[in-house]
Amino acid sequence: MQTGPNLLTEMTDRSREVFRRVVEGYLTTGEPVGSRTLTRTLSEHISAATIRNVMQDLEFLGLLDSPHVSAGRVPTQAGLRLFVDGFLEMGRVAEADRERIDATLTQNDQDVTALLDHVGSALSALTRGASIVLSPKHESAPIRHIEFVSLSADRALVVLVFADGQVENRLFHPPPGQTPSSMREAANFLNAMAEGKTLEELRRTMRAEIDRHRQEIDSLARELVESGLAVWENAGQSQERLMVRGRANLLEAATEADVDRIRSLFDDLERKRDIAEFLELAEEGDGVRIFIGSENKLFSLSGSSLVVSPYMNAERKIIGAVGVIGPTRLNYGRVVPIVDYTAQLVGRMVSDRGRG
Repeated sequence: MQTGPNLLTEMTDRSREVFRRVVEGYLTTGEPVGSRTLTRTLSEHISAATIRNVMQDLEFLGLLDSPHVSAGRVPTQAGLRLFVDGFLEMGRVAEADRERIDATLTQNDQDVTALLDHVGSALSALTRGASIVLSPKHESAPIRHIEFVSLSADRALVVLVFADGQVENRLFHPPPGQTPSSMREAANFLNAMAEGKTLEELRRTMRAEIDRHRQEIDSLARELVESGLAVWENAGQSQERLMVRGRANLLEAATEADVDRIRSLFDDLERKRDIAEFLELAEEGDGVRIFIGSENKLFSLSGSSLVVSPYMNAERKIIGAVGVIGPTRLNYGRVVPIVDYTAQLVGRMVSDRGRG
């Protein structure tokens, strides 16, 4: 079966218009589109019987489907892909939508995590879908300061201050016998070499320094340093990179049969089992990418679509992503420009914070 550009070139003007009208009608109403409805909207006057023949041809090509006998047609996943790639007209971001997004990034008293949380809430509210925001990967963000804080005999806090202004607090269990003095020594040891380095660079430097000067630092402080960095390497213990907002929007729009599948999707997201997947998807191409249904393994069970765009730092390196999850009948023409605009804005904001 042919797909994509080959199908487009072989479709007649009439079949293209019928296909486009069916998809647009379905995206607007969520209901099958029948031949009698199309007789009132097509540019040429043709009979309902002729339209039914065209729709049967489109169904044979795998672009349309009829959910019930004698009912109208709905686009298949392949049909939606063809529509998105070949027929979709992107609108501009409406002024009201632009102002709503801009407002989330003007709260200068908030740290990066809080700002990104506001961005996710705004995206969810604007699109009536669920938003995802993948926050900057701090493995690649320079460190400004590190501090260890003792909370009790068996609990301590690692405070990481990054150059972009974000602060991460990580709880961990220190080795037995730590004292305030040994914690200060460990912090001083790290801060002497930490500024300007990423966590990965600091880990390499620290291990080399410990190898060279193992006898120069207190053994308890050394255990604390090694224990602390082990905690930082365990992703997602207390600082989650993936923010999901608006799952109720999907559940409200879903049929009863879809609810369990969508809940399963969000359970996966909230357990952060596939966080890296979003960034990998975004890195495979420039700008906004659209994944429909089973095109992405994360959504093959839920029958959802993902519109996602990476955002970059000042060095044009991809460090995170923003996106919207919704039903396959998303208003792609409106959602895609919103996601694209938001990603560009977030990238500038993160870059400005990094220079601060």
